[in-house]
Amino acid sequence: MVQSIGILGSTGSIGTQTLNVVRQINGTCEEKIKIMVLTAGKNINLLEEQAREFKVPFVCIEDENDAKYLRAKLQDTKTEVFWGDKGLIQAASVDMDMLITAIVGMKGLLPTLKAIDQGIDIGLANKETMVVGGEIVTRAACEKKVRILPVDSEHSAIFQCLQGNRRRDVEKIILTASGGPFRTWDKEKLNKVTLENALSHPTWKMGGKITIDCASMMNKGLEVIEAHWLFNISYSKIEVVVHPQSIVHSMVQYKDGAVMAQLGTPDMKIPIQLALTFPERIGPGYERLDFTKIDALTFEKPDLEKFPCLRLAYDAASVGGTMTTVMNGANEVAVDCFMKGHINFMSIPYIIEKTMSAHTSISNPLVEEILEADKFARKFAGGLL
Repeated sequence: MVQSIGILGSTGSIGTQTLNVVRQINGTCEEKIKIMVLTAGKNINLLEEQAREFKVPFVCIEDENDAKYLRAKLQDTKTEVFWGDKGLIQAASVDMDMLITAIVGMKGLLPTLKAIDQGIDIGLANKETMVVGGEIVTRAACEKKVRILPVDSEHSAIFQCLQGNRRRDVEKIILTASGGPFRTWDKEKLNKVTLENALSHPTWKMGGKITIDCASMMNKGLEVIEAHWLFNISYSKIEVVVHPQSIVHSMVQYKDGAVMAQLGTPDMKIPIQLALTFPERIGPGYERLDFTKIDALTFEKPDLEKFPCLRLAYDAASVGGTMTTVMNGANEVAVDCFMKGHINFMSIPYIIEKTMSAHTSISNPLVEEILEADKFARKFAGGLL
């Protein structure tokens, strides 16, 4: 079990659940987990509460003025306050065993690379890091002998299904998707989606951006790319199936026809805890799955006409290079605009596709080229609005 961790995005959904897991571990185990660093965007009050509760040495907030305010609030403690993008890099440099990357979006890339360079293991919940910089991140982790342990429920499931088996025997990975709130809606009705509709996920409670991505199925597209890099498997061997019950979190099919599946209640604390304790599994754990109360486990093919974002993710992956960065950047801009009420739901894939069409991909990009591609995507997508 890790002895010390940091959390990028400690006030968000994954961040707060990670702290809940730490509370449970520290309350039931002899070994304790020390929180070394916490970062947040704008939620100053919650970050202050977390810093005080866990006696955190370092915190980081997005805005400089918020950092000054937080320093004043924490002046009776020994907590040091960082701010901005440079502050995230400093936060990732703190001496600890593992960094949980629960921050949303592209901005997780540089601090993740910094942590890896420092020899710090990664608890990966920021899938965009692998989407935009998977090749660089996995190579750096290999060179530094750093573990990247998946926190996403689907990738944690795949990780578990691979244990004790030879990678060369894998025939395909099967990523499950709930289908989101619009699985049964027809295409015409999707043009009338409201923000409230899109934020009403049927099985998971998550942050706003990822919930919208689930509604458009872009989240599953991002996970396909993440799985490619995490498990070193070709895109042709990654299949997506819609599983509305969210009980089977993902599967691995082997060349003899055997399929390994990981099942459980839809609770993110389970994969979070495994990332913190692997290879150990500790109790008492969380809600048990009662098979006698499950009416059915159903599976269906995703509808790429209704949900073109998943197709666009496969398209970007097939091109490779900076195309996945551009796809991700355009999606972040489009989702933000949808959440602010500037565009309708079906404009999201339109903006992504137009932005991808305007980009010439760079193969084997450097970090600087990835950052430039992201800037291009945001500017072009913003121009479409």
